Amino acid sequence: MSKGVVLLAAGGTGGHVFPAEALAFKLRERGYSVHLVTDSRAERYAGKFPADEIHVVPSATIGSKNPVAVARSLWKLWSGMRVAKRLIQRLKPVIVVGFGGYPTVPPLLAATRLGVPSMLHEQNAVMGRANKALASRVRAIAGGFLPESGGPFSNKTVATGNPVRPAILAAAEQPYVPSRPGEDFNLVVFGGSQGAQYFSKAMPTAISLLDDALRARLRVTQQVRAEDMAMVRDCVVQLQMGADIAPFFNDMAERLAKAHLVICRSGASTVSEISVIGRPAVLVPYPHALDHDQAANAAALAATGGAKVIAQSELSPERIASILTHVMNDPQKLAEMAAAAKLAGKPDAANLLADMVEAIAAGKTVAEFKGARA
Repeated sequence: MSKGVVLLAAGGTGGHVFPAEALAFKLRERGYSVHLVTDSRAERYAGKFPADEIHVVPSATIGSKNPVAVARSLWKLWSGMRVAKRLIQRLKPVIVVGFGGYPTVPPLLAATRLGVPSMLHEQNAVMGRANKALASRVRAIAGGFLPESGGPFSNKTVATGNPVRPAILAAAEQPYVPSRPGEDFNLVVFGGSQGAQYFSKAMPTAISLLDDALRARLRVTQQVRAEDMAMVRDCVVQLQMGADIAPFFNDMAERLAKAHLVICRSGASTVSEISVIGRPAVLVPYPHALDHDQAANAAALAATGGAKVIAQSELSPERIASILTHVMNDPQKLAEMAAAAKLAGKPDAANLLADMVEAIAAGKTVAEFKGARA
C-alpha cells in the first residue's frame, strides 16, 4: 500500500528533470506514489522517469518587457495555477517538491495556497528565477551547491547536494583507468540544451590541429545540435577519426564512465554527475547564463582540483588542441584529477533529499531535520 502521493514539479530540461528523476526512484523504493508536473520539453526524458503519471500544466516565463506579452504570461500562469489546484485536490499529495524552471510555479503556488507542505530543490550555486520567486513561500529548500549560511534563505536551506540518477551511480562503480600513450583516448564533449553550438564549431578545428598520432588515438562522443549535425559529420569524415555524434545520448552515463576526459558546460547536474563518477573535466561555463550560475558551479569543482575552468572567450581551438596534447601525454595528471573529482562527489544526495522530503511532509521544520541529522 502506498504511503501517499508525492508531486514533483520540474522544468523540461535535463538539469531540472534528472535530479527529480533520481528522487523519484528513491521515493518509490520507500513506498510512495510519484507524479510529475512538467512541460512538453520533458517528453524525451519521460520514458525513463519513474512516475505513475506525468501532467502538463500551463505555465509561462515573464521575461518580456512588452505589456501585452506580460499580460499573456500572467494569464497563462493564473490558468496553470487553477489547473494545478484541481490536480492537487484530486491527488492529495503529502508534499509538493519543485526543481526549478517556470513549470514549477503554478503547482508550488497552488500548494502553498492550499496549505500542502512544499519545498524546493535548487541545483545551482546561484538560485534560479523560478525558485527565487517561490523561496519565501515554501517550507524548506534543498541545495545542490547553495550554502547553509550567509544566504537570504539559509535558515531553511539544507545542503543535500544534487541527487544523481541510478545510471550515474552504476557508472560510478567503474574505476578511472588512465589511457597510456598509444592507447585509445575517450573524449566526451557536450554542451546541454543551449550551449552545444560552440563545441560544434571549436572541437573539429581543435582536433584537426593535433598530431596525427594523437588524433588516431581519439574516440570522441560529442553532443551536437540537430542543425549542426551535417557540418560536424563532414568534419569527422575529413579527419578520418572515430566519433559518435548525436543531439542526445540515452547512454551518456555509460559514456562518461568510459571517458578519459570530459569537456563540457558546468550546469549543476553535469558538475554533480562528473563528481560522483569521478572523471577529469575541462569546464566551460555557458557565458549567457542569466545568473552566471554555471561559473559558480564550476568554481566549486575546480577548487577541489577535479576540473579546470576556462571561459569560453579564452578557449580557442588552438588552446583546446594544446590541452589535449598535454593531457593525452600525462595520464598521471588525469588520474589525479579523477580522484579529486570523486572526492567532491555526493553519491548519497538522493537518499538525503528523500529523508528531507519525508521530514517536511511529516510536518517537521528544517531546524528539527538538521537536529536529527547532527
